[in-house]
Amino acid sequence: MGTDTRVSKIIYAPPERLYQAFLDPALLATWRVPDNMTARVNSFEPREGGKYCITLTYRSGEESAYGKSTPGTDTFRGVFVRLVPNEEIIEKIEFESSDAKYIGEMTMTTTLTKVAGGCEVTVLCEDLPRGIRPEDNEEGCRMALKNLARLVE
Repeated sequence: MGTDTRVSKIIYAPPERLYQAFLDPALLATWRVPDNMTARVNSFEPREGGKYCITLTYRSGEESAYGKSTPGTDTFRGVFVRLVPNEEIIEKIEFESSDAKYIGEMTMTTTLTKVAGGCEVTVLCEDLPRGIRPEDNEEGCRMALKNLARLVE
């Protein structure tokens, strides 16, 4: 498998509000998406062992050739491995793709650590499929955390 990435951001909101934003599919679709895409939550079971499916769609036709699942879309399936309320979320994620470079299970661990006035949110992505450039993954995580801060602050 591939490399790992880690992105952190201080968000001025209580951990309870942040944790809820990760487990509410309507909220998740508004923030956990890169700026150049939209999200649709196809299925979502917010519990340990619960599964979900999300489709991200590129907004621009120019970028649509880069979809991992189809031209213009990235669809991924995940399972919640561990949920520690207001502290940690561990997910296993796989992209739907016919291209071998995007196939493989990655682990995403999100930790919420209380700091003065809010939380440090850290997203660790381990074993990125080799077709996902680490710098692109980091940028996507930064965009998502910026969107999350806008939503909850």
